[in-house]
Amino acid sequence: MRHLKGVPKTHVYRIIRSGEVRVNKGRASADTRVAAGDLIRLPPVRISERVADKAQAMQAAISQGAPARDFVVLFEDEAVLALDKPAGVAVHGGSGVSFGVIEQLRMARPQAKFLELVHRLDRETSGILLVAKKRSALKNLQDQFRERETGKTYLALVKGHWPANKKVLDKPLHKYLLDDGERRVKVVSRDDPDGMKSVSLVSVRARSVVQSGAADPGMSLLEVTIKTGRTHQIRVHLAAEGMPIVGDDKYGDFELNKVLSKSNASSRHSVLKRMFLHAWRLQFNHPVSGERLELRAELPPELQQFLDHVIPAQAAAHP
Repeated sequence: MRHLKGVPKTHVYRIIRSGEVRVNKGRASADTRVAAGDLIRLPPVRISERVADKAQAMQAAISQGAPARDFVVLFEDEAVLALDKPAGVAVHGGSGVSFGVIEQLRMARPQAKFLELVHRLDRETSGILLVAKKRSALKNLQDQFRERETGKTYLALVKGHWPANKKVLDKPLHKYLLDDGERRVKVVSRDDPDGMKSVSLVSVRARSVVQSGAADPGMSLLEVTIKTGRTHQIRVHLAAEGMPIVGDDKYGDFELNKVLSKSNASSRHSVLKRMFLHAWRLQFNHPVSGERLELRAELPPELQQFLDHVIPAQAAAHP
């Protein structure tokens, strides 16, 4: 995907499924892992949009009605920009999404010479997103993420009462693709050669009150700090413990999600139409000064209202 910029994902998956992509002369699948020394054969592919031609791409986006949008800014200086990304907005275009945060931000700031994403958030996850305003800052910050020098803590509301003694989740994860090319992740055994080391630290922030003998399993608000940045890591780790994130449409309790998404005339704030996962706190070293920074993004209104309904005592206890 990095090398075939501008080629539709559907076309890439099509040539793989048809056997036109070969690894060491054998057919490859979309989730085949390659190693140093492998011989890879690709069919001729026409690249419709060259990476260097950003101005033309920007003009095309404007002509298609792409919205220029400046997001809520948590921190900004000459090197870095920290945004509070809303849920439902992809960080970049692709996979059926025409315009993401970075494209809309560039259109809102046409005078900016350099704006690049430092890391990513899932489309349905809200919270802190870093954008570099200099190439040197981008490299510095990406190195920090790679070397795990950053501190990333999320707020997640899960189904059930999370046990206080379950603090470390370290099951290996494996990323695979569905037939339509959509990404999925699953927990695998520790001896699985495709398993990627994944570590999430969990602490309980609050729990709902459940009456004795009630069928309602209750809910728990968790602080989850990730030590590795695997795709869908928090979502899969929590779901693997039998306590999925409320509103998660990939790994969650689909029946519960359906109930919570429906309007209730007697309790209008109990509706939840999105996943309850929010990138709440981010710690990193400033790429120029080296100063240790800690940024926080409070829960968006729709999550706070739902939380106040299911865990009333939480209304007076802010992060």
